[in-house]
Amino acid sequence: MALLIGEMLRRNAQVCPDRIAATLGEDSIGFLALDRAANGLAAALRELGIGRGSRVVCWADTCLEVLPLFSALAKLGAVFAPLNARLGIDEAADVVRFARPALMVSDSNHADAAEKVASLAGVPKLGRLGSGPGIDLSPTAAPPTDTPVLEPSLVETDPHVVFFTSGSTGRPKGVVLSHRANYLRSFQGVFRDDPERTVCMFPLFHMAAFTLAMAAWQTRGEIHFVEAATAEALLGAVERRAANRLYCIPAVWARILEVDPGRFDTSTLREVDTGTSATPPELIAALKSRFPDTVTRIYYGSTECGLAAALPEVDLMRKPGSVGIPPAGVDLKLTEAGEICVRSDYVMDEYFEAPEATADALRDGWYHTGDLGALDDEGYLSVIGRVRDVIRTGGETVAPSEVEAALADHRSIQEVAVVGIPDPQWGEVVCAVVVLHEQQPLTLDELRAHCETRLAGFKRPRRLECVDALPRTAATQQVQRTLLVERILSQPVVR
Repeated sequence: MALLIGEMLRRNAQVCPDRIAATLGEDSIGFLALDRAANGLAAALRELGIGRGSRVVCWADTCLEVLPLFSALAKLGAVFAPLNARLGIDEAADVVRFARPALMVSDSNHADAAEKVASLAGVPKLGRLGSGPGIDLSPTAAPPTDTPVLEPSLVETDPHVVFFTSGSTGRPKGVVLSHRANYLRSFQGVFRDDPERTVCMFPLFHMAAFTLAMAAWQTRGEIHFVEAATAEALLGAVERRAANRLYCIPAVWARILEVDPGRFDTSTLREVDTGTSATPPELIAALKSRFPDTVTRIYYGSTECGLAAALPEVDLMRKPGSVGIPPAGVDLKLTEAGEICVRSDYVMDEYFEAPEATADALRDGWYHTGDLGALDDEGYLSVIGRVRDVIRTGGETVAPSEVEAALADHRSIQEVAVVGIPDPQWGEVVCAVVVLHEQQPLTLDELRAHCETRLAGFKRPRRLECVDALPRTAATQQVQRTLLVERILSQPVVR
């Protein structure tokens, strides 16, 4: 049987029709209702000329109305291309112009802006999921139906989605994922005891939101969205929906841990997972203390390659700073320069209409992540930085090694590592993370004065963090810059 996303949803509607598929606040949609809505919408889209291989851009905030569109396009063999809901009109037009969709669909909040974007980008058809200009594609205009919509020529290797990610040059890259890749990324086996009830911190234009949704649906479980990923919204959804799983990046977990433990009932949680690339051991200890009846896993991957490595509960304490080992079906290796490379059926097909970028990323069947890693004697991976490990601040590029060299001979500094910390004004700020000699205090002003004649103004640190030790890999003693950044973001060090 072909691994098709539309078929997965159809079977859930057949086997567990009354189970909840997704919620947002007090609103919910069940599997049968989702499948029927998708059938009706697919029929309406087919009348508009949307079929196998057609690209459809969706510009919307997190709303349940996006799910029937996602499902309908999967049934048709059309390609779903969500657009970042936070983009401005000019930014959105650039991406849409690049995508060249047959149809652009928006929610009510983006309807007027979408009309302008469609005009600027030359989109032939404009649709809407609520009020506003364009063709009405809401349930009232495309009535739900039990009549299935089939595309006999659809195969599992056909493209299913295109996720647009910002490249280092600012031009978006479109990550093309097939039905097969998305099915395998979300498959959780056949012997799970209870359906997964996941609260999702990601907006419904982000790859992780759809991956978490499909993963829950593979267990015939539920995905619970929030309008904004505040600690209160996430914990409120856990309590309201008796969720058993919550996945958050370290910075969001840090905000959750600041909330009074008695404010929300989180007793139903069984899995509190995290990841992105590296997770501070201090955060893991805090999660174990706050949620004692749960297990925690650390995941490492990307939009391009899916899951590349995972650290299970049993290894959390004995492998601090590690992101684990590759799961079944994934091969992982390091190049001579230390770049992490991944090979699996989860890897993207290509970058949309970018053959040079695709050829650079996919070489001899291996996806080159751009991350630098180290393997210990048991094969556990640690992420230590980026191949192009530069800081981009205020439109300028800064090499960490150059700043480290300028700071290394300061009389108060025993060790130093320089990293970029996200900043709304500068993009990133140069941050010096230092281990001090005993009884040798240091201020940011003193540090900046020390390198005044050595470095241009934009290269001088704008932030100083003092730590007891720099995190290093066990095997090679390399500084884990990625872990340093996560540690600073999730648990700021007191200066």
